[in-house]
Order: sequence, then structure tokens, then C-alpha cells
Amino acid sequence: MIPYLLNVCALLLLTVLQGLDADIFGELLSYIYSGTLHVSLDKVQHLYQAADLLQLDYVRDTCISYMAMNLERSTCVDMYKFADVFSVDILLRRCVEWIDINFTEFSFSEEFCSLSVNQLTEIISHDELDVKEETTVWEAVVRWVQHSKEDRLPHLPSILPHIRFGQLTSDDTAAILEHSLIREDPGSFEVIKNFVEKGNNDLKPRLGRTTEMVLLSDFNSGDLLFMNPLEGKYITCSYNRKDRPGAMDLTVTSDNNIYILTRDRESNDRSVFKYNHAENVWKNAGMSSISKSLRPEHHLNCLNEHLVEVDQTLYYLAENTEGVVWMRKYNRHTDQWQECSQPQFDNITYNYSAALPCSPHIYFLTTSEVHRYDPRQDRWCKQSPSPELNLEIETAVVMGTEIFCTDFDFSQTMVYDTESDCWQELQGWPNPGNRKTSSIPSLFVLNNQLHIWFICCYDHNEDEEEHVVYVYDKSADVWRDLNATLPNKEYFRYGRLCPARIYLPYLKVQDKEI
Repeated sequence: MIPYLLNVCALLLLTVLQGLDADIFGELLSYIYSGTLHVSLDKVQHLYQAADLLQLDYVRDTCISYMAMNLERSTCVDMYKFADVFSVDILLRRCVEWIDINFTEFSFSEEFCSLSVNQLTEIISHDELDVKEETTVWEAVVRWVQHSKEDRLPHLPSILPHIRFGQLTSDDTAAILEHSLIREDPGSFEVIKNFVEKGNNDLKPRLGRTTEMVLLSDFNSGDLLFMNPLEGKYITCSYNRKDRPGAMDLTVTSDNNIYILTRDRESNDRSVFKYNHAENVWKNAGMSSISKSLRPEHHLNCLNEHLVEVDQTLYYLAENTEGVVWMRKYNRHTDQWQECSQPQFDNITYNYSAALPCSPHIYFLTTSEVHRYDPRQDRWCKQSPSPELNLEIETAVVMGTEIFCTDFDFSQTMVYDTESDCWQELQGWPNPGNRKTSSIPSLFVLNNQLHIWFICCYDHNEDEEEHVVYVYDKSADVWRDLNATLPNKEYFRYGRLCPARIYLPYLKVQDKEI
């Protein structure tokens, strides 16, 4: 141990001599002796550089995670440039994803105007830019050029081919041709004129033209319903059943990847399938089978199985009929599912459970208990259970730092504040009249608003059923009926209803919008 510490100290001294801050030296030395690391925005990049030099993997990974979790308009460009220089691929992808998703707002910022011409052209060439119209990209380029017009105007002819003029209307194109920047630069005028006359070979719309939706599955076919009741959008897509074998749970990751947990009926093997947005198909994610990492007795009698993501890591949780819960996390570097610690329950008799990611933790809820998992420490701790001991939870969802749950009848709705470890009650189903729930309700979040979907029937005729969707008005503490018009089919959900940004232009032409 002593020779190792001496070697590390020598390396730390070398690091300081190479020009790194003495505070960084002290922080690393403190970490080596105590195992405690203090990270902040003002020193995280310096810490990463020193950890990279010393091959302190934990410090380096912690710095990457910290930067990825603190991406915002004021930090994104700086981290984007840092990740590019130091080839931090994980952080670079997160920066690109953040810019793609927030491009419209981001393009008005000083940070956007600080991009180099190469960085600008790289960004506006992305299929994934989340813009409603291509004019948004053109207007962003205009602002970038005008920020330093004399230096940047000569670059305009090389930038313009990355704007998809084929997606513009003739009026939009005519207005651009009359713009002062174009008129001042004959080269730019000729570039656009050629696009107009010859046509743009790249006619694809931006993949990022998205609408937030949740997915329901049709009982009687391979169809999926993509829905956003608040916007009145309901799109049905047909898939081969072989592409989605025995789906048990669905999760949407922070970078908008949609995964489903599947089970082969013959082999009982657990696999993960991933949705390919551009092709509108489901494909095997190429991960090693979860079942290979489980003991035989564990995966034969599963009561509930869950797939969740925290900080870009996938976790699989399952419980058997005896109330034993075990968990695995996926290591993408080794393509292995690694064992994690297990929560310990006081009461193992329950029928419902939910595994919910609420960054940076995972919460596991049963009717009588709440447990929180800290991925960094691989440790579970017990939280405060719902004070309503008779509340039979049937559905739960996370919005911000709060967990919402309700019972089968939608008569008791509770919210748990993860930061204060406290519960409070919300209003339930308003004025059901002669209607009652006839299916398990599903809470979900769309556009940062809490929703609930269920099927209800009438006392006088239980065969007469209808889909009901309510949205919660937090300021008034009331639920409002959206008068949803879902297609008249029998639907079910995979685990939680997770919102995803769906790229509408890439849904196949045979798909039907109701």
C-alpha cells in the first residue's frame, strides 16, 4: 500500500509541476486518502484532466457524470468544446443531444454565437435537430453571421448547403433570396439559386421534428398506439409480433432511446429490444441476455419485472412470488449484467410494485413500503411509506422530484416528495357519476403535465366502455377531462407509460392518424 501511495504522490507532484492548480492536487490527494470527492463546475474539467493523467477511473467517471448532469445553456458549449478536445465520447454525445433538443432556444444565446464555423456546420447538419420548420435553422445561421459579420460572411456559401432548402416553401425561399446577407454575397445567392433550380437531393425532414407521446399496445394485434391526448394526436402503427416478443416493461432513457424488456415464451430468456426512430422498427438491442446473469430459481416465478435508466445506465429489477427483489445493471463496456445490492423488506406480502427512476436514484414502491437505491454507493435505504395504509397502489409515475400514485378506482391519489420524504393527498376522480373504472389506471406525464388514462364502464351497462383521459391542474388541485378520442380498441400498457419524443415524419406511410 505504501509504495502505491508514494507512486501516486509522485504522479500528483508531476501533475502540479505540469501546471495544474494546487487545489486540484489537494482534492485528488484528499480523495485518495478519504475516498471523498468534491466536484463543482469551476473545477470539474481540471479534475478530469488530472484524473485522466493519473488513470483514476472513478474520478474521471464521476467528472463525466457531473458534467453530463449539469448541461444547460450556459455550460453546454464549453463542455461541448472540452469533450471534443479530450475525446470524451459520452459527454460529447450528451452535449450534441442537448443542443439538438434545445436548438431553437439555444440558437438565440451568446454561447451559440461563440461556435466556430466548423462546429456550426456540424450542428446544423444533424438530422436530429428538434425544429418545427427549416426556417428556424436559416434564422439561426443569420444571427450567427451577424454576430461578427465581417469575419463570418465569407463562410456563408459553405454553410448554406447544410440548410435543407427542399423543406422550405417557395415563399420562404423567395424571402431568403431577398435577404440582405444573400444580396451582399453573390456566392451565397448562386448557392441558393442552384438549390432552387436543381432541387435539393436531401429531401428528408429533420428527424427532430417531434411530438411527445406515450405508447399503448393493442390486445388483438401487433399495433401500437402513439398518443398525445392534450394535442389530440393518436397514431396507430403496425408491427410484426416477432419484432416485439413477450414485452413486459418499457422505458425511455434520458437521450430518448425507447427500450422494451422482452421474454421468449419458449426459452424464458429475457432480452432488451430498442426502437429505431428513423426506420420505425423494433430491433434487438444487442445486449447479453439478462437471464444468463440470474440464478435459475430467480427467473422462473417472477411476479413483476422492471427496466429503468439512471444516469445512462440501464437497471433490471425483478421480484419472485416470495417477495424477494433482485437487481442487475448493464455494463455496456463489457456487455454484461452485473449484480447489485437487494432491498430488504419488512412486509413481503404485496401484489403491486413500481420501480421509478428519479435522478440520481431509483425508487421501489410497494403498497406498504418505499425504498431508495443510490447507484453510486450501491445501497438501498428505506423511506417513509404512504400514510394511507389502505391505499392499494395500482400505478405510479415521476414528475420532477415527486412521485404520484393512485389506486384502482382513482379515488385516492397521493404524491410523495422525494426531497423532503413526505406525502400528501391530491384530489381523485371528479364526479364519476354512474361511471366506474373497469381497467387498471395508468398515470403518465406529457409536456410536464400529469395525466391519467383508464377505461370506464357504466353501472347500467358494464359492456359499454370508453377510454377516459384526465389532466391534472396543480394550481386548482383538480382533474380536467380531455374528452379523449382514442380509437375504439382494447389497449394495455407495458409497465409504466413513459413519454418519448416521437419523430412524426419518420412514421411509415401506412400508419394511420385518427
